[in-house]
Amino acid sequence: MTAATPTEAPEPRGAAARRLFRLAARHPGVVPVGAVVLAVLIGAAIIAAAGLDPITAYSAVLQGALEPDSLDYTFSVWGFTCGMALAAAIPLRMGEFNLGGNGQLVLGGLAATVVAGALPGPLAVPLAVLAAAVLAAAFGAVSAPLATRFKIPIIISTLLLSPIAVAVVSFLVRFPLAEAGSGVAQTARLPEDARMWSIGDLSYSNVGLLILVAMMAVFWIVDSRTAVGFELRVVGANRRFGAYGGVVVGRLALGAMAAAGAAAGIVGAVIVLSSPYRLIDGALLSPGYTFAGFAAALLAGGRPLLIPVTSVLFAVLQVGGAAMERTADVPRQLSDLLQGVVIIVLALRTVLDAGRTGRSEH
Repeated sequence: MTAATPTEAPEPRGAAARRLFRLAARHPGVVPVGAVVLAVLIGAAIIAAAGLDPITAYSAVLQGALEPDSLDYTFSVWGFTCGMALAAAIPLRMGEFNLGGNGQLVLGGLAATVVAGALPGPLAVPLAVLAAAVLAAAFGAVSAPLATRFKIPIIISTLLLSPIAVAVVSFLVRFPLAEAGSGVAQTARLPEDARMWSIGDLSYSNVGLLILVAMMAVFWIVDSRTAVGFELRVVGANRRFGAYGGVVVGRLALGAMAAAGAAAGIVGAVIVLSSPYRLIDGALLSPGYTFAGFAAALLAGGRPLLIPVTSVLFAVLQVGGAAMERTADVPRQLSDLLQGVVIIVLALRTVLDAGRTGRSEH
């Protein structure tokens, strides 16, 4: 006689649904989407508390950014946001935070202004972009040896060095490089042959937008098709495992920070070589491209294919914020608040994940 096989106890009612919910909650897209939804809800609550209509306000944002007359400007802002998102995403792939985007951005603008003004001719624009990338890359790369040799975290060194670069550039624009007789702190207008090439009849978008798109394509290829991209992801997932596997973390950080600085510097060059074709003190920082790019990179988790998508959100918020202020009487600073909420939620998630990883190693 064969022994009877004991029957399994029936699964409790609702257990399958709970298991499915837990699996869905672990999906990498849940937290970013949740951060956006939370930001929208908080913004709606603030708007409603002020006695205004949230639907009208958000409709004004979308209409102001996506109407045909605004698309040219929206694409331009999207490109700058993508460029600054790259400056944050490249180090983020190896678990580092680049908070020096402002300094790298203005140094790139400074280098482009000096080179384009000194070397007019057909090579002025390419050389200006190259100079911007080199200077900003060198500035960004400084943080890597500070981390490996002096144990100063990259997040700290980039945060502290950036205001120094901004102050130096501000001084140069106000005094040695200032336009004579101008009441505004700005450099002289660049000559005709030292200006970024236009695309058709577009007013804001030019060949600089194509350069920024090409940068995103290069990042995707490096990240997904090369050994360097694999090393970045490995170190980002587990730094100890990467070092044990033979990755030279210090050299990788040097390259990542140099590439991040170069990306921000190129954005600065494109802005300066575009209308009004001069470097104006504070003009590179006031639109908030660094802040928006950092938020877009966090929202994308540093993934190259997602950065163009997440940058759309922040470009729409930035361009549509002015329309929201005009149409719905809601201050455009609300868009900054929404970006801040997204960053806080994603940063909190990063801290919690790091805490879990630390506990699991012990």
